[in-house]
Amino acid sequence: MTAGYVIVGSGAAGIAAVEILREIDPRAKITLVTADRDGYYSRPGLAYLLTGQLPEKQLFPLTAREYAQLRIETIHDRALAVDADEHRLVLEQHGSIEYERLLLAVGAQANMPALEGIDLEGVVKLDTLSDARRILKLARKSRRAVVIGGGITAIELAEGLAAQGVETHYFLRRERYWPGVLDSQESGLVERRLEREGIRVHHHTEIERITGKRGKVSGVETTSGTQVDCQMVAVAIGIRPRLELARSSGLKIGRGILVDERLRTSAEDVFAAGDAAQVFDTARGEFLLDSLWWPAVEQGKIAGRNMAGHPASYRKPVAMNVTRIGGLTTTLIGAVGGGDMDRDLVSIARGDSEAWRQAPHAFAIEHEHEADRLRLLMEDNTIVGALLMGDQTLSLTLQELILRQVDIGAIRDDLISSQVFPGDLLTSFWRQWQEAGRALES
Repeated sequence: MTAGYVIVGSGAAGIAAVEILREIDPRAKITLVTADRDGYYSRPGLAYLLTGQLPEKQLFPLTAREYAQLRIETIHDRALAVDADEHRLVLEQHGSIEYERLLLAVGAQANMPALEGIDLEGVVKLDTLSDARRILKLARKSRRAVVIGGGITAIELAEGLAAQGVETHYFLRRERYWPGVLDSQESGLVERRLEREGIRVHHHTEIERITGKRGKVSGVETTSGTQVDCQMVAVAIGIRPRLELARSSGLKIGRGILVDERLRTSAEDVFAAGDAAQVFDTARGEFLLDSLWWPAVEQGKIAGRNMAGHPASYRKPVAMNVTRIGGLTTTLIGAVGGGDMDRDLVSIARGDSEAWRQAPHAFAIEHEHEADRLRLLMEDNTIVGALLMGDQTLSLTLQELILRQVDIGAIRDDLISSQVFPGDLLTSFWRQWQEAGRALES
């Protein structure tokens, strides 16, 4: 079987590449290889499916007509190996297919701990739409659940189970939630919100084993010897890029598939993008991982352009994500953590960026009012990171100030002053900066 362009993976990066390839080359033959029969859907939207805020049909970014217009030949199969010399992709059930250019957009999967009982029915993760459906099915006949892990996915699981009427216990191995990214006040704010939702947060608590009866979860035992009866255990201790295909194919790998700024792997005509790609960041001089939706889309587009012979370089943008944590809309931009290793996350978290935990030589400006929280990290006369919880009025302004590395020296001293609310100051400054720019252009 022969194919021009072959894409492995039907997620954000894979479909973004397909769209660019179709735009550049309307007559190209594009083959998509995926083991996920649900196709292209929003991974971030799964959290809202669990809480009942979003129906399943709204998870699909493209309508059936829009998807059909991409004219993709889809093969539901698992890719086993790449023969780069022969330009051939070996599949589990469908033999092999030839390619001119190949994209590995294989994504990442949840880390599962080596715990006794981890294979019992009732142990769940949240990687795919099938996982979300399984969680909803099990929740209907479960009275109590235990959630382990840190980061965004753990919160999604805890809130989803609580919304389904399941008594939910959230185990944290450390003294607070997500210390690698949030500060103590932010962690406390999230935990209080969770407790108001009926979720019981347990600090310094770690599972020793999962117990079962007749092949199903019946409870957990902690390292301190405490027994908790439950029917579900939800795991979110980080994710790891799917490297089996790259490893079996002899591609260079680190924690992900190593690619250059054009998303090229170590093999000619083989590219990688999305959660599995460890992209070289020219600004930092190192390879970094992201598990964010929009960087995956952008990487897919850049990979697609290069596959089609239109050279383009990927410039890692300022890491940004808008999500809900503890029921609060939260925006994370740039460097916001202190570089503290989070033992609740074995690897990078879903919906996370290593850039968040880059420790800047900076100081923080903080403002908190009830359920709203603003934290700015400043380095010299620029803002290098920001976190907003609750009120999102400043979100777009801060995105632009950080992305453009705008010199805010004119208001630096006032920002540092605790007497001035930073929101009003930043909004006024941004408007004046824009007006000055327009005046120079005219």
